[in-house]
Amino acid sequence: MEFLQQLHIQAENPGTSTGREWIAANGPALESWSPVDGQRIAVVTSTDRESYEKVVETARQAFLQWRAWPAPRRGDVVRQIGEALRREKSALGRLVSYEMGKSLQEGYGEVQEMIDICDFAVGLSRQLHGLTMHSERPAHRMYEQWHPLGPVGIISAFNFPVAVWSWNSMLAWVCGDTVIWKGSEKTPLCALACQNIVAKVFEANNVPEGVGCLITGGREVGQWLSEDTRIPLISATGSTRMGKAIGTTVAARLGRALLELGGNNAIIISKDADLDVAIPGAVFGAVGTAGQRCTTTRRLIIHEDIYDKVRDKLVSVFRQLRIGDPLQERNHVGPLIDKDAVSAYLRAIETGKKQGCKYLIDGEVLTGDGFGSGCYVRPSIAEATPDLGIVSEETFAPILYLLKYSTLDQAIAIQNNVPQGLSSSIMTLNLREAEQFLSAGGSDCGIANVNIGTSGAEIGGAFGGEKETGGGRESGSDAWRAYMRRQTNTINYSTQLPLAQGIKFEI
Repeated sequence: MEFLQQLHIQAENPGTSTGREWIAANGPALESWSPVDGQRIAVVTSTDRESYEKVVETARQAFLQWRAWPAPRRGDVVRQIGEALRREKSALGRLVSYEMGKSLQEGYGEVQEMIDICDFAVGLSRQLHGLTMHSERPAHRMYEQWHPLGPVGIISAFNFPVAVWSWNSMLAWVCGDTVIWKGSEKTPLCALACQNIVAKVFEANNVPEGVGCLITGGREVGQWLSEDTRIPLISATGSTRMGKAIGTTVAARLGRALLELGGNNAIIISKDADLDVAIPGAVFGAVGTAGQRCTTTRRLIIHEDIYDKVRDKLVSVFRQLRIGDPLQERNHVGPLIDKDAVSAYLRAIETGKKQGCKYLIDGEVLTGDGFGSGCYVRPSIAEATPDLGIVSEETFAPILYLLKYSTLDQAIAIQNNVPQGLSSSIMTLNLREAEQFLSAGGSDCGIANVNIGTSGAEIGGAFGGEKETGGGRESGSDAWRAYMRRQTNTINYSTQLPLAQGIKFEI
């Protein structure tokens, strides 16, 4: 396919890079299979221990140089990365769609997110500011500043194979850190393509070797990163189970962990909702990326007065969804990432039936022409009650549970009564309801929206969630602080040495 050639993807590829140099590692071969048509796209050689050590040492040495570059100069390199991504948006978006399975529009949108975070980071490179405080001691000045942290390890997931890396890398780079990225073993070609794009920009700007590194592999390679005391920050995106393991490992060595984990997101649909807004928001939230977003809408909490009307509209829309090749822009829903994901989808539906869910649109694996990969499934809708165990679980597939409520307090309690706390939304034209939802006693999630869905966060705001979502924040706002270390400075410009708190010490 032409986009593979444009992105310099070969039949066989090394998967380890120190930025401008590809390393011939001896790790196991990773085969990339497309869920779109079941075809093997290419093979990538994963990172072995020896090549891993070379990458880490190169990143450490590069940090000593990179941190000395003025932040605006680092920002200009990121600006050029954004321009390179603009040129490659079509090819990279198609690769994301083909290797991962999300719709082509979502593939393009993911690359646009990368471009947007580059633009954000360029401005940020001139705003890495601290505070100035008044000292209690005369003729003293006190302030804080922020310094680069060191090599940053990034572990990203298959569902956003390029965007989440960019959220972390662009901020880390303008902050003066070097980056070691382990992309998902399910989408290794997307990582290779990004590395190729960035390497050209680095070379043109004489960026030190090791500022942007890539390693490839499975759980073992991620474990090397997590245990490595030379890497002060690990940013990891994935399941709650994975995050707990990484968080424990990093905490044991007193490192920092930035965790973006599971979501079990809900939309409350008030009796005062504009259904022309609520229905499309709920449908896209539920079936976008075939339900494989951490921000996917998994629960709809609907007021009892409009429950039947909303339910019937949703069923009608779901039956009209076009499922098929995501590279065909007319299709709404592409495949799940692999057959393991299909099995998890089927198990969740079977569990739901045993627990008492009533399926309005039953789940099934689609077969026949165009569905030969075995990864296409029908988005499912089930009526449920909040006490069912399956409703509290995150299934990475398009399964939507409908729940009924009578008061807003009840709806908020239902929404919050799950282990995860990523994204949430209320659909209402009632100002009091909106404000209650956004108050301290409202949604307990890191993201709370009014009259938009749970997915589709913009890069300007900090992204992340609470509880089993991990507590991390990436992308916008002041998320940059995670990639730097804070230093408080006090300068005495007097001829005396007064002590704080009025302490007297004379010699």
